Amino acid sequence: MAHGLPLQHGPCGQDAQGGAGGTTGALVVDAYTGYNTVTVPTGRVRVGCWAHVRRKFFDALSKTPEAGTVLDSILALYRVEHEALKAGVVRTLAHRALRQQKSRPVLEALHAYLTQQQPLHLPKGPMGQAIAYALNQWDALCRFVEDERLPLDNNRSEGALRKAAVGRKNFLFVGHEAAGENLAGLYALVATCEVNGINPEEYLADVLLRVQTHPNSRLDELLPHEWKRLCAADSS
Repeated sequence: MAHGLPLQHGPCGQDAQGGAGGTTGALVVDAYTGYNTVTVPTGRVRVGCWAHVRRKFFDALSKTPEAGTVLDSILALYRVEHEALKAGVVRTLAHRALRQQKSRPVLEALHAYLTQQQPLHLPKGPMGQAIAYALNQWDALCRFVEDERLPLDNNRSEGALRKAAVGRKNFLFVGHEAAGENLAGLYALVATCEVNGINPEEYLADVLLRVQTHPNSRLDELLPHEWKRLCAADSS
């Protein structure tokens, strides 16, 4: 899902090489190593997902009270995002300034706390694993402070994929491999319509007519976000 620059919120477990290979921008993901092939120096910049970090510490909370301190810090990061949303400055320079003023100190204090706590917990214990998970991708987790377009997590992508996961058994006998690829493409198209506030049925009804005469070299103009802009221009 693109926002501004070619940013992508990669869902956990998705085939990154098939979906983002050869592209540039930022990829918001968890620590899944399958994304290593596309987050290389000439590819996408890897951005950490705070929702995945939170889950690790939430799971450790029942056995390790210290995890509560980490959860409070993560909550503070999300409160800054809520403040930006309430002020109407999301993805603006004011949003970046707010993050640098309020989120950066939280990150610095949290890093110091995790570093201090790490030797106090068994490496294979819930808290030890949660701390290692966070510290091993710390640079990626902090990149949102420098770029106001980067979200704190990839929850939107995972939410979009959940529909596919629920229907997976229903589509077991989709027909053949090409039909499966077509269905995956349709899923992506509908999800992109939803992100851009477009009625998928209206979009497809219009584009399926346009595509018959639209030049192949300009097919990008029929992507949902471009189609929305085209419709707005036609109605003005």
